[in-house]
Amino acid sequence: MMLASAGAHVILTARTEEQLESAVDEITSAGGSAEAFPADLADEPGILSLFQAVSANHSQLDILVNNAGYGVFGPLADFKTEDFDTVIDVNLRGAFICCREAMKLMIPNRSGYIINVSSVVGFKGYPNQAAYTAAKHGIMGITKSLAAEAQEHNIRASVISPGGVSTELIHNARPDLDPNELMQPEDIAQAVEYLLSLSDRAAIDEIYIRRKNSQPF
Repeated sequence: MMLASAGAHVILTARTEEQLESAVDEITSAGGSAEAFPADLADEPGILSLFQAVSANHSQLDILVNNAGYGVFGPLADFKTEDFDTVIDVNLRGAFICCREAMKLMIPNRSGYIINVSSVVGFKGYPNQAAYTAAKHGIMGITKSLAAEAQEHNIRASVISPGGVSTELIHNARPDLDPNELMQPEDIAQAVEYLLSLSDRAAIDEIYIRRKNSQPF
């Protein structure tokens, strides 16, 4: 909604076609421009089809926001390998493939911005979140390397690391948190908006946003 209200044509992708279409309707009803492309971020052929469609139907790709998130939580000693693989596939492998394919489209134009959404667990550890924490640490590593590579092509890459945001995922992962103290998705959207507002003279590597009542630093 934020990107569309700023004038971007937004391509939304997720597994849930019905929710995607609902989001597109909400954006277009508000006067924005958007389209939906259902895809599973754990499925490489689906991701490749998405970027092929972007390349075929649009003159260029200006912004990629990697925000797909999936979590399975529980004690490491009891954690299933297949659950670990799924968490890594969606949160880390999928983001890596999206970054790679976006770079292929951005490099010829010598412009673009890739924004990866990590998490506070990208640099902290919490009980029962080993797989999710591994994936988000990986996002930090990918973004650091990508930012160094992309710079010579006039492309920027940044990571946003939020604390608790009111989503289905956080309610499953941290039922102990007071829902009234959680951030809202628009708080993170404002961080994306800020990154995109920077002049060509500035670059920001990381933004960490925490809940107001959480422990600072």
